[in-house]
Amino acid sequence: MKGLIAVWLTLGFIASAVAEEAITLRSTELKAKPYSDAETLLTLPERSKVEVLQRRASWTQVKSGKTSGWVKMLSLQLVRGTTQRRADNGLRSLFNVAQTGRGGSTVTTGVRGLSEEDLKNAKPNPQALEDAQAFVATKADAKRFAMQGKLKAQQVDYLPGGER
Repeated sequence: MKGLIAVWLTLGFIASAVAEEAITLRSTELKAKPYSDAETLLTLPERSKVEVLQRRASWTQVKSGKTSGWVKMLSLQLVRGTTQRRADNGLRSLFNVAQTGRGGSTVTTGVRGLSEEDLKNAKPNPQALEDAQAFVATKADAKRFAMQGKLKAQQVDYLPGGER
């Protein structure tokens, strides 16, 4: 029994010794779950040290003191000298789909399903462009839609220096 406890303590020590550390690049909200409308547990000030627990899409689970939660990946910078599970600092995960809310809606924050090679070898597709033209709304369509929604026209002036 003592041997088993010693093994667990050793493994726990090793795991804590190789944990990633990061600092916040700006003041950022620590969320209960990895989406924008989740409950905010606390706000971490700029340059706060945190322990990185895991990554999921564009979110990183961190521990600050006794509180753990989720922050946006781009709000963090890994501290050099810590063990890094990914050499890309998590930027590759921008190309995944992120859960954005309790409703289960998703948003892509990059190109999904295409490799770097696919992007390099991309070629124009005039037929696809022509097919997309079928979905263009005319001015008459827009007016009809606005009338059905009981929307009213509103004049919005350009800002100074913004005239065309």
